[in-house]
Amino acid sequence: MTIALWFETNLLILVAALVIEAIFGYPKPLFAGIAHPVVWTGDLLGRMERRWNRPTLPERRRRLNGTICAIVLLIVSAGAAIVLQTAALSVMPWWIAGLTVAVLASSLLAQRSLHEHVSGVLNGLAGSGLAEGRARLRHIVGRDTDALDEAGVARAAIESLAENFSDAVVAPAFWCAVLGLPGAVVYKAINTADSMIGHENERFRHFGRFAAHLDDLVNLPASRLSALWIVLAAIATRGASPLGALHAVRRDAARHRSPNAGWPEAAVAGALGLRLGGPRQYPDRFVDDAWMGDGRAEATPEDIERALRLYRRSCAIQIAAAALLFLSIAPG
Repeated sequence: MTIALWFETNLLILVAALVIEAIFGYPKPLFAGIAHPVVWTGDLLGRMERRWNRPTLPERRRRLNGTICAIVLLIVSAGAAIVLQTAALSVMPWWIAGLTVAVLASSLLAQRSLHEHVSGVLNGLAGSGLAEGRARLRHIVGRDTDALDEAGVARAAIESLAENFSDAVVAPAFWCAVLGLPGAVVYKAINTADSMIGHENERFRHFGRFAAHLDDLVNLPASRLSALWIVLAAIATRGASPLGALHAVRRDAARHRSPNAGWPEAAVAGALGLRLGGPRQYPDRFVDDAWMGDGRAEATPEDIERALRLYRRSCAIQIAAAALLFLSIAPG
């Protein structure tokens, strides 16, 4: 298979996966008996971490072990995905193979599930009130939600929507386009490793350092691309400002403590006339982060609804961009 055909196949799989996931969501029946690849990844990582990150080991050894652990995880994930995609494309009729790989790839995307989780926060606030909104928010953020008022809950939900648009939607799509199913699987393995061991606490500060830096690296292109999709979506979203989004990204994105999260957060803040980010309390630490945007900090449930509208258009633009790119390189 030539590089051009490989790229063309990847794009076709990606477009199908994005459409399948947008319509049907997570394919639960597919993984009901065998579990999701992320579960396998987490289980393997947990076993290695318990063995190679003992508190009695010196810091230097824990750092080395963490690097080896992440590399082993990547090799295993990439190998399994390469075998699976190659076997499917070699053995099955092309349309069955493509559909099978697309369904597998769709399980690594989170367009619909992210929308459902953030909508849950909105419905909780609008229906049962602040307590239910806080409870729904706990499913998507790691911060302390008990001290948040309604504005804080709404702002946190919008921030999570923006950041996860990059991490859970654009990034796996980008790597699927570049490297096919193996690219999406390896990205999810890196992202899972970062979420499990990439923490700045006593247990993981040294062991998870390599995984955290690797996650920052593989998310660099997606974070910039997600900001672009949001700016373009703002053009087609009533009440959103594409110029405001551009201005906030140029001024604020680099001020975020994360090299990536500031891009989509600033774009959403500028597009909706909000102020996102800022100081926040987590269970184990206080983070004095920079503000993204210069609008209202007092977000409302209506702002969550506006953010979801912008998000849906951003997802649609990504699907359209992938389809147009495929059509531009497809023969005939």
